[in-house]
Amino acid sequence: MALWLRFEAAGAEHFGTLDGDTVTAWRGDMFDQPQQTGQRFPLADVRLLTPCRPGKMLGLWNNFRERAAKEGLQRPAHPLYFLKAGTCFAAHGETIRRPAGCTGMVVFEAELGIVIGRRVSAIAPAAAPAAIFGYTCVNDVTARDLMRLDPAFVHWTRAKSFDSFGPFGPVIATGLDPAGLRVRAVVSGQERQDYPVSDMFFQPAEIVSRISHDMTLEPGDVIACGTSVGAGELREGDTVEVAIDGVGRLVNRFA
Repeated sequence: MALWLRFEAAGAEHFGTLDGDTVTAWRGDMFDQPQQTGQRFPLADVRLLTPCRPGKMLGLWNNFRERAAKEGLQRPAHPLYFLKAGTCFAAHGETIRRPAGCTGMVVFEAELGIVIGRRVSAIAPAAAPAAIFGYTCVNDVTARDLMRLDPAFVHWTRAKSFDSFGPFGPVIATGLDPAGLRVRAVVSGQERQDYPVSDMFFQPAEIVSRISHDMTLEPGDVIACGTSVGAGELREGDTVEVAIDGVGRLVNRFA
């Protein structure tokens, strides 16, 4: 297992691995035979960036049995998903900002994120695990009141793609089985979500396979697996933490 990240140190941008409080820099391509440089930095001396640069982030909706039962929904025949804009991403420690003129509800959604490791199209479910580089923490922030302003059209992209509405990171964990993971959200010290990944309708390998039949997936793309019960409103000044044991802790403040 390894924890991969991107960071700034000594005036330059790097990628590398985290081991305790030490960051080791690598060179080349994170997704294609990277090599160690020998450079090491104390974690306290670096500024964390998003752990990769996704070409796209996709987010699933209605992917958990418990939430579907609570909301009277049925298992979908195919993963239901939307796109978040490439300009919405935010790193661990960065601020989630209320959009100008948006006075309605802004919601946190703690999720497991799949990070794609190689270019794939129409991949079979049995081969899909080899296309997954690793897993990360995602907060799928949503301006919920904006979604249904027009009764003829649900504003998925607008509501979920404001600048800073796509925090993920701080690392990508490789070499782990997601089946036993739990996703937690803690908002200003209060636990608001705690649910098992095993409750998904579509598990990560099937998600990757199904979506790859719709569109080509590229290295660094992120698929947020959807959220379960407990997602809720953020208030100005709240600190929201998405925590997945074995993956990491993503912490951001809402302002």
